[in-house]
Amino acid sequence: MENYKLVTYRAAKGPRPGVVVEEEVFDVAEMTGRSSYATMLDVLNDWEAAQSLLDEVAAKAGKTKGIPLGRIKLLAPVLYPSAIFCAGANYFDHMQEMAAMLKIDPEPDPHSKGLNPWHFIKTSHTVVETQSAIPLPEYSKMVDWEAELAVVIGRPAKKVPVDKALNYAAGYTIANDLSARDCATRPQVSPTSPFRYDWVSQKNFEGACPLGPWIVPAKKIPNPQNLSIKLWVDDVLKQDSHTSRMIFSVAEQIAYLSTRITLYPGDLILTGTPSGVGMARQEFLKPGDVVRVWIEGIGTLSNTME
Repeated sequence: MENYKLVTYRAAKGPRPGVVVEEEVFDVAEMTGRSSYATMLDVLNDWEAAQSLLDEVAAKAGKTKGIPLGRIKLLAPVLYPSAIFCAGANYFDHMQEMAAMLKIDPEPDPHSKGLNPWHFIKTSHTVVETQSAIPLPEYSKMVDWEAELAVVIGRPAKKVPVDKALNYAAGYTIANDLSARDCATRPQVSPTSPFRYDWVSQKNFEGACPLGPWIVPAKKIPNPQNLSIKLWVDDVLKQDSHTSRMIFSVAEQIAYLSTRITLYPGDLILTGTPSGVGMARQEFLKPGDVVRVWIEGIGTLSNTME
């Protein structure tokens, strides 16, 4: 099994899918001889066949010269996902943190009440790459960070069982679910109104979904519930947790979503954030802040706020 990562990088001819092997980048279409692999979505739409071809590319990478990784501009690994599903309240430590902030008792494990995972949606317009500058929305003074493990779907998934669900993941990447906390509700609308919530303003502003730096194939991460996850703001550690603390596992989330809508190659699932968010500390992002998210076995996603 060869070690490689999948990227989308900026080339003269536009965004191209690449394979990273030992700090060198190789064009997927050129190395596989598949001109149809012009984008990462093309590769993911042919994931069954592409996996073995990518293994072959990684195996022969040392016999040919690639582009040094440091010389290329990485883009978001998937341009652009047709759907981004984001899990809400999916870490035990985060639920306890928010309950303490609100001075209420923590909710019981949702499994004990027969509840299912809970997701909202971000649009593909929110996706930006690592190392990019993100303009903080003018309408918000409380933009928060949320480190998340992101699943990249590699096969159409419809009504899949939990024990088979991970077979539908092509790989994993890192996301930061940026959130405008002061825009979660519309202040002019009654707290009892079902029309109070504003998911667009809170979760879908420009740059609200930093993604990257690459996709690590799922076969390299056989257990996504065994990964450390950390986030720093200006080198100050804010989130330090572990994916074993998820309430609903990656497999449960894939399986549940597939009962509501067919998941397609390139779709993303952001699997929730652990404790350490700014809301609990009443600390929020400001221009110049550098946010780094690290997940074990994947790498680091870094962005600067402006």
